[in-house]
Amino acid sequence: MKKSVIILIVIALIVVWGISKSIGFKNTMVTMDENVNGQWSQVENVYQRRADLIPNLVNTVKGYAEHEKATLTGVIEARAKATSVNITPGNLNAAGMQQFQAAQDGLSSALSRLMVSVERYPELKANQNFMNLQAQLEGTENRITVERKKFNESAKQYNIYIQKFPNFIFAGFFDYDKKTYFQATKGSDKAPEVKF
Repeated sequence: MKKSVIILIVIALIVVWGISKSIGFKNTMVTMDENVNGQWSQVENVYQRRADLIPNLVNTVKGYAEHEKATLTGVIEARAKATSVNITPGNLNAAGMQQFQAAQDGLSSALSRLMVSVERYPELKANQNFMNLQAQLEGTENRITVERKKFNESAKQYNIYIQKFPNFIFAGFFDYDKKTYFQATKGSDKAPEVKF
């Protein structure tokens, strides 16, 4: 009789331990998942800031650079495409991230072409509105870099946590998948060649 009571107590302790471990894991995963999602919101926030600056930049350039209509149209179209791609926590996966990054890269490329074309207009480069917008845009690009780095760090912490033993068992049970990192665009390790 004593042996069966001891066995039942041991089984009960193991069950209680397993339940408390799974509750702890679930709570930690919810926290980490929300951290990754919150950091992603910050990434989107700074990209939106950049998109909001573009109409003012285009309007300022428009007054000085009448011959740059194709470049300006390219920037406007790239902005529209970039703002139409949205990633929610539900589609924060490799395919969604790749689509988002491609749209943002297109906008970055269009902005680069615009800035190169502006070099031909010294009176525009001296315009205070343009200089302010350019400084804000540069600051926003720096913010994008910082927020992308923070996002990758939170995704890394999350990914490490769900891959450790015994966490990967609970991750599979609760349907937590690895988060995708922001990655540099292919060829971005080489400096662009600018020719006038």
